Amino acid sequence: MKMKGAYPMAKIAGNEIRPGAMIEHQGGLWIAVKTQAVKPGKGGAYAQVELKNIETGSKLNERFRSSETVEEIHLDKKDFQFLYVSGDMLTFMDMENYEQIELQADFVGDQAQFLSDGMKVMLKLHEGRPLSIQLPAQVTLEVTEADPVLRGGTAAPSYKSALLENGLKIQVPPFIEAGTKVVVNTEDGTYVRRAE
Repeated sequence: MKMKGAYPMAKIAGNEIRPGAMIEHQGGLWIAVKTQAVKPGKGGAYAQVELKNIETGSKLNERFRSSETVEEIHLDKKDFQFLYVSGDMLTFMDMENYEQIELQADFVGDQAQFLSDGMKVMLKLHEGRPLSIQLPAQVTLEVTEADPVLRGGTAAPSYKSALLENGLKIQVPPFIEAGTKVVVNTEDGTYVRRAE
């Protein structure tokens, strides 16, 4: 294992690349999205790997034979606390050294709507540069508006529309009323359960 800066890099065989692995390839940083082992009738087996460039978002399909090696990059994982939003910039604080960093809202994407003051998130960094962010899997939000349940219908709706304090509209069970706190999945914005 050689060190590049403070980041350990390990050589792995091309057929050992797994989804989620970060590798250095063609001078860029790529994450493996899908991998498939292929054993053709003639010739050696290889891994068909779909890669996504961390910086540009472009995709690439590559074949890696088991005899080829690639550099696997290990990212730093650090806890940050969300502080505030200013325009389209989000400010986070490193929970170890209290340094603040600003990230574009589109770096966080749709999940930005779930950020709340003081929320702890995990950033994955490469040589001090943030590459991805991970929010808690679930957040608790208050329902500000909920559709009334229509009585007397032959088939009661199993879910109704509700507006959350962050402006997100979701589907909730009929017993959820305005003022109720609910647990929401941050990955897809779905209702999980009523908060305790």
